[in-house]
Amino acid sequence: MSTPQRAERDDLPTKRLGEIAFSEAGAWRDVSAGWQPLFGSFRGAGFSIEWHDFFVKRELDWAASFHPACLELCLNLDGHGFVESRSHRTEFTPNTAGFYYRKEESLTAKRVANQQHRFLTVEFSCPFLAKHLAGMEGMLHPLVGAAVKNCPRQIVSGTTVRLTASQQQIIGTLRHPPVYAQAQPLWYQCKALELAVTFLLQPPPEQELFCTRQQRLAQERVEQVIFLLKQHLSEPPSLEELGRKIGCSHFYLSRSFSTQTGKTITQYLRQLRMDKAAELLRSGEHNVTEVALEVGYSSLSHFSATFHETFGCCAGLYPLKTQTQRQRS
Repeated sequence: MSTPQRAERDDLPTKRLGEIAFSEAGAWRDVSAGWQPLFGSFRGAGFSIEWHDFFVKRELDWAASFHPACLELCLNLDGHGFVESRSHRTEFTPNTAGFYYRKEESLTAKRVANQQHRFLTVEFSCPFLAKHLAGMEGMLHPLVGAAVKNCPRQIVSGTTVRLTASQQQIIGTLRHPPVYAQAQPLWYQCKALELAVTFLLQPPPEQELFCTRQQRLAQERVEQVIFLLKQHLSEPPSLEELGRKIGCSHFYLSRSFSTQTGKTITQYLRQLRMDKAAELLRSGEHNVTEVALEVGYSSLSHFSATFHETFGCCAGLYPLKTQTQRQRS
């Protein structure tokens, strides 16, 4: 399919009648191409979707990028950071999502030094949310309700939720939309609204549909499996042991995991091992043999072949930027 249409640049320093237009370009100056507007215009379309992928040696002031009168959703894949108001603080860890609302005064937000940060943000204008979430006022998260009502305070949700495997996959489709350019405006708006409904609504427990509850339970089991695998990369639990720990049949668990993630548990374990290996090699504190053992490979040749298949270069040269790596990033 065709490449994404370029987002309208809200960051351009233009003046409007009676005000100076906000620019977030300065916040990302130090990360250069690590900030990539994907689609939308906060002031025009009412939403803007942006991708971030960068390494910082010093703590980064993230708050300088937050638009006034904006509710921003962050889907955080890698790196640690936080957003803080006068009363609440939200900690972003890998594979978490959270949101925050800025009226006029700035929030406090930082990204941790010496880490790779990979996250996607969706900036929603309050009129956009008010228009498309009309009639759902009783289901809105309190923060979202306050934003829609144009509350004068800065508010942070205070908590994050774990990103499911399917939600992580959505990030990939947003970066590489599977539709032709002419259809992308409608496609991106639908995706923005899907994310708003997924993360910004808070229906009462008694209103949760049976099918929704089953889906949620399946996603929670998948997240438990991923957590256990990450904790024991070198000696992962068997499928039977995973089933016992999570409290369901290992046959059902295996089938459910594949349905939710599109990968078998074995394939997902390999992905986790390779991601961890790349992280250790980027740190420069371990040699290839140490990394292989750390992620559970007793055979150096097997590790090297798997690493090369995954990243397109041998582990000894990583993180040399290869064509395969550029395509993956």
